[in-house]
Amino acid sequence: MAEPASLRQTRALGATVTFRLHTLAKLTDRVSQAAYLAEAGLPLGEGRCLSAIGSFRPLSVNDLAAAANLDKGQASRAAQSLVDQGLVRKQASPSDGRGVVLTLTAKGERVWQRVMDLVQRRNAEITACLSHAEREQLDRLLDRLVAHARDALGSP
Repeated sequence: MAEPASLRQTRALGATVTFRLHTLAKLTDRVSQAAYLAEAGLPLGEGRCLSAIGSFRPLSVNDLAAAANLDKGQASRAAQSLVDQGLVRKQASPSDGRGVVLTLTAKGERVWQRVMDLVQRRNAEITACLSHAEREQLDRLLDRLVAHARDALGSP
């Protein structure tokens, strides 16, 4: 008996790279969300913004949006929340009179270090089912896929 077309399409969708990457991201985000709240006292989005600000500082809100893979509105709201919590400092941009740059406060540095430790641990947990060689191969493949996607969009 022939397989119904809807079942073949479902299997086909489930085998696509985009579907599996999205599924992996959603599943890992659920665990990461709980870990960010428990260990850093921050929702996942704010934790990711704090890690980007600390890692690529100083950042404008536009740069933060790009670094954290958020739209400008999300990045702006997260940055303001981090400022309100005393973790991030907003200062006038020396190169853009209307813009601001974001840097960490002393308190933000301490929380950033906890977040970065969490990021390293979560990455190790996510890839724990892979051998060392497989993790290295995955890193190379992901770098190539990200570069390819950026090239397709014409973005750096």
